[in-house]
Amino acid sequence: QVQLVESGGGLVQAGGSLRLSCAASGRTFSSYAMGWFRQAPGKEREFVGRISRSGGRTYYPDSVKGRFTISRDNAKNTVWLQMNSLKPEDTAVYYCAATSGPYYVTDPGDYDYWGQGTQVTVSS
Repeated sequence: QVQLVESGGGLVQAGGSLRLSCAASGRTFSSYAMGWFRQAPGKEREFVGRISRSGGRTYYPDSVKGRFTISRDNAKNTVWLQMNSLKPEDTAVYYCAATSGPYYVTDPGDYDYWGQGTQVTVSS
């Protein structure tokens, strides 16, 4: 089992940057592929990227590709989401999630553990 705690959210102007962190408990962090999701009010939870167990492979949807970058440090039990060139439509609660399944999954239902979320608000 792993517990996840996100931090780093806040209010930023359009065009700005934020770096979200997700700290994991437990000794088995490296056995989980990690994903980041977001959910805006009234909308479904949206996949924004994933990273493999080793950190060697990442994948992003077109909506954030080129602006968002995911990285991880297994020695620190931490995964990060670097968000650049932020837009008002990026406003949402951001969640990190862990999966014991294949690293390439993108559906929220394929992830086993979730953090509590951190709010990101981008003003125009």
